[in-house]
Amino acid sequence: MKANASATGSPPLYSRTQDHAAPCFCFCCPLPPPKMTGLLFNLYIVTWDTWLTLLNLVTPRYKLGAVVREGKAGAGGEWPEFVAPKEGDSRCCCPALNAMANHGILPHDGRNISFEDMGDKIHAAFNFAPTFCRFVPQYAADMLKKDFHKDTLDLADLNLHNGIEHDASLTREDIKFDPHQDKPHLPFIDALLASATGTDSGGNKVLTMRDIQRFSAQRRTDARANNPDFSLAGIHKGFSSANSSTLLTIFGGRVDDLKAILREERIPYGWESRVRSRMGLTFLKFNLTVFKLERGTGTMEKMLAAAEQAETRDADGPQRVAEAESTQKTVA
Repeated sequence: MKANASATGSPPLYSRTQDHAAPCFCFCCPLPPPKMTGLLFNLYIVTWDTWLTLLNLVTPRYKLGAVVREGKAGAGGEWPEFVAPKEGDSRCCCPALNAMANHGILPHDGRNISFEDMGDKIHAAFNFAPTFCRFVPQYAADMLKKDFHKDTLDLADLNLHNGIEHDASLTREDIKFDPHQDKPHLPFIDALLASATGTDSGGNKVLTMRDIQRFSAQRRTDARANNPDFSLAGIHKGFSSANSSTLLTIFGGRVDDLKAILREERIPYGWESRVRSRMGLTFLKFNLTVFKLERGTGTMEKMLAAAEQAETRDADGPQRVAEAESTQKTVA
């Protein structure tokens, strides 16, 4: 099913409306052939993303207060009214998508969302690059074995375990302990925000990359110890660090903003994306943060494991000495 025009009258980013009847040669928002899949699609995204990254180097950034385009939800910091989800509404493991539904940017019930429309709305609200907003919904559609161009999803569909959802989340308990994944786990979020050590130029408390690396490593260590069904494959470590990198890039690590987004799944009044690049946050730029964050998290995980082993050795030391003395007495 094709995405309909938004409430403001602007067509979705990827729909082939009358405005795109003629070929597009601007290279900023090229339209992929509908049936492009697999390696060819990935090469297309990489090429497009590289071009957008280069354009970001030579085009002026958006002015403060102008990141969300006029006529889109959130323009000028004016976000639609927040309405908490009611019984029967569909929500998922992603605070940002839930916030979009809570503000009516996505359907408030979280149901029957076209993949195309979801990508368009993410681009408009958070200033992720068009490449990100084309690739991620496509990945979700493939994961759910749905047709990107024809089918729809409910937000809860994204809670498929070890699809995009994963263990050791910073905002949810593992699915072993919370099979629904539709509500934030406040103790995790409060501990994460309390771990912030940074301050921005305006004096606002911010999470640093080091803070998130440390917290994520501890979260993985604890989940591995406490969850008998724990799993976190390499691809899911990547998803984990991508989610965490969003806190640093789109939200700038600002604790006050993240408190609303993560605890209430609400977009604060006056907020706009901290990414002001004209073409949005591209995969190339985003992944530099993701790779750095994941590398540091992995290093801290190893440090925690080594410290735990050392503590175990120290704790077992007196017992080993007693056993050795007992053995010596027996021999004697």
